[in-house]
Amino acid sequence: MTTLGIDIGGSGIKGAPVDLDAGDLADKRYRVETPQPATVDRVVETVAEVARQFADVDTVGITFPGVVVGGVTRTAANVDKAWIDAPAAELFARAIGRPVTVLNDADAAGIAEMTYGAGRNQHGTTVMLTFGTGIGSALFRDGQLVPNTEFGHLELDGVDAEVRASDRARDIDDLSWPQWAQRVQRYLRHVEQLLQPDLMIIGGGVSKKAEKFLPLIEVRTPLVPAVLQNNAGIIGAALAADQGTKVRA
Repeated sequence: MTTLGIDIGGSGIKGAPVDLDAGDLADKRYRVETPQPATVDRVVETVAEVARQFADVDTVGITFPGVVVGGVTRTAANVDKAWIDAPAAELFARAIGRPVTVLNDADAAGIAEMTYGAGRNQHGTTVMLTFGTGIGSALFRDGQLVPNTEFGHLELDGVDAEVRASDRARDIDDLSWPQWAQRVQRYLRHVEQLLQPDLMIIGGGVSKKAEKFLPLIEVRTPLVPAVLQNNAGIIGAALAADQGTKVRA
């Protein structure tokens, strides 16, 4: 059985078949820009376009940048507000014509890292934080996911933390890596105070450049970059589709 993972981000939608034995992409990923505005119809069609690039797919896992409960998207921080309470799994399954599983994007990345990457065999409390257009979070206790935590919306300087410390904020505010690292450090210390985790994993696109900022951050918790880097969402989505509840077309 071939499982396709598709990762919906604030700037790009990308997908690839996944080798679930190896925990890696089974083919070159296909990426397109996220439509702006990211309305329901436009995102569904773009996801279907990504899916059409790959033949002989049996089932599909799709990430979404927001809270997902029972295949329904409950929040929409970095996409159009029309996604709130949208039956996402049904819409994607109908457009793609395959069984579909939809889950929060950071949860998908976390599942992949806990299965194949930096969190493998980790006990206690693990937090994965993805830095991109926003800040995503995935919380695990002894390897078990606590879904839809959305810690990127914790308050920092009177606003959502992702407004101050996401990778998009680094770009918008034209911050150097040391300047951005100071903001990320303040945010991570706040997360530490709340959860007292045993491990924090840093993912998202910036994980490819971890050497530029992670050594500048001082926190008590062990802090490591994601092993799967920006492919974690695709891999985790496919893993969830292979193991989870599917909505059929």
